[in-house]
Amino acid sequence: MFKIEAITPLIGAEISGVSLNKDLSSETLEKIYNALIKHQVIFFREQNLTPESHLKLANCLGDIDPGHPVYPHVEGFQSITLLKNDGNSRPDTNDWHKDLTFKSKPPFASILHGVSVPKVGGDTLWASMSAAYDSLTDGWKEDLEGLEAIHDMGTFRNDFYREGGINSVNSALKEVGSATHKVVETYPISGLKYINVNQAFTRNIINESQGLSDHRLQFLYQHLAKPEFQVRFHWKNNSVAIWDNRITQHYAVCDYLPNSRHMQRITLVNDKREKKSN
Repeated sequence: MFKIEAITPLIGAEISGVSLNKDLSSETLEKIYNALIKHQVIFFREQNLTPESHLKLANCLGDIDPGHPVYPHVEGFQSITLLKNDGNSRPDTNDWHKDLTFKSKPPFASILHGVSVPKVGGDTLWASMSAAYDSLTDGWKEDLEGLEAIHDMGTFRNDFYREGGINSVNSALKEVGSATHKVVETYPISGLKYINVNQAFTRNIINESQGLSDHRLQFLYQHLAKPEFQVRFHWKNNSVAIWDNRITQHYAVCDYLPNSRHMQRITLVNDKREKKSN
């Protein structure tokens, strides 16, 4: 029986009674989508997803991103990002971030399959940016309204530097570019407002001194990291997480090395239902 259980009052739910490897009815897909919108991140257990089923599920929810600009992909499946880390390959996702905000239109969502995970450690945290915004004082809300910030490839600089030094970094900056986003955005489905800066990719707030920009951003980073806005998920083999990248941030905890953690992810660039409603 299809069942949704909230994990915290503000973010996160676990769904049981469904196999993501099977063809899903339009009714079941609608339930999954509505749960994602309501809970912002949803989890499934015991889902031995094949790459084909992973792609089929993703295609039902949104338009699939053709491939990550930095990370490798699963052999034969360009749009499935391979996230495989161990003592010889440290992760670079252990900071609070939204995916790919250096793009003019960051992704709608991601579907992450835990293929093989450590028995202990390797959890992922998600934080609700709408809950973080709602708890701001009226003064902070007024101060942030209308501000815009520049986002670039941020922490990915390290990956390019390891590959080819500063020339590789400069080349990637030209290719990837940067984007400007509002510091406070409005969620297109519900109309909720949410904080739209992140530690990995936000560089500075436009038209403000470096000191004031740094002050505002550091306050927001500390604020959004409060446990009250978070859900923490302990992975088991064949767990699946789907999150709405527009209104959440996430943090992959790197406490499992030298053990191995093997994940596979598909990113969705557009919400098909949002497009239908426009």
